[in-house]
Amino acid sequence: MFPYPLANILFLDIETVPQYASYEDVPDAWKELWDHKASFLLKDKQTETPETIYNRAGIYAEFGKIICISCGVISGTGKEKRLSLKSFYGDDEQTVLQQFSDMLAKWENGPARYLCAHNGKEFDFPYLCRRFIINEMTVPAILQLSGKKPWEITHIDTLELWKFGDYKSYTSLNLLAHALNIPTPKDDIDGSKVFEVYWLQHQVQRIVTYCQKDVVTVAQVFLKLSGEPMIKEENIDIK
Repeated sequence: MFPYPLANILFLDIETVPQYASYEDVPDAWKELWDHKASFLLKDKQTETPETIYNRAGIYAEFGKIICISCGVISGTGKEKRLSLKSFYGDDEQTVLQQFSDMLAKWENGPARYLCAHNGKEFDFPYLCRRFIINEMTVPAILQLSGKKPWEITHIDTLELWKFGDYKSYTSLNLLAHALNIPTPKDDIDGSKVFEVYWLQHQVQRIVTYCQKDVVTVAQVFLKLSGEPMIKEENIDIK
């Protein structure tokens, strides 16, 4: 059982894309930097090039941007718990980050608060911090690590919880959910399709829906790992 109230945990997930719609659109100075980065990422140098793998640039905070941040908070107890979801999304990353920061400023007031994401310590949390800084914005206090002792950092990572001290392998959220027999909705997209859906199809709402479903899964995984009853589908609210 997790030793802190579930209501004090903010479950989240982010979706990111490259800053440009295609490799051809990348300014020359940035293209040179991406070419250098890509040279270490090419698995098959005979068939892959920096151009062909540009859709993966969104994984890196220096070359990508955040287009959606979805959050979830649990209320209630036992089998009647509810999960309330809210998303911040759009083409203007500064606006997305500011709206998220404003929400955190209100939510952080009160008892100790926690952020929870799957692989959050390796991806979501540092990516958010880097994009705040790149956009010359203040990093929200709950995301900051500098000057904090390990026990003062209120970040929870379901991947880390599942590892039980084993650092040899990565377990995806989808695999973990299936291993724990947690129902997951059939998505019309997955992470590999976000670039195409955003830059080629211009369907941000589909990405928001996908992001929200991941937040639901993260919350359900956390509950399962904590020995808590999962949240019923009819008790999931989207604002």
